[in-house]
Amino acid sequence: MGGGAPPAGGRAPRGAPGRGGDVPAAHRRLRQIVEEYEPIEVVVGLPRSLSGREGPAATKVRAFAGEMAKGIAPVPVRLVDERMTTVTATQGLRASGVKAKKGRSVIDQAAAVIILQNALESERVSGNPPGEGVEVVI
Repeated sequence: MGGGAPPAGGRAPRGAPGRGGDVPAAHRRLRQIVEEYEPIEVVVGLPRSLSGREGPAATKVRAFAGEMAKGIAPVPVRLVDERMTTVTATQGLRASGVKAKKGRSVIDQAAAVIILQNALESERVSGNPPGEGVEVVI
């Protein structure tokens, strides 16, 4: 979780606060971030296989995003394809001299940047919101 103001447009990458561990704490932290930064939307990476299929990890992310959407409504939550972002982030970090020993959190942060950049570019090119919206079910 980085600090500072979000860039213009109200979007800023925040990494993967829900990775393993205390899911209720992750939801509380995300609500705090949304209250503090007032984003126009929240973008969540959706893990898919290279073929585009969704497995158990995607099912968990969908459930996590659904609960998050309830907790931060009316801020919309969007799921975007995150295929290859970890690979791209790892390669980029390696190319810039960052050692793999820095850990998963650094790779997750770099991947979050790539996911957000891809979502913004998709929206810019298509004129449509990126990915798919998460419906708030009460």
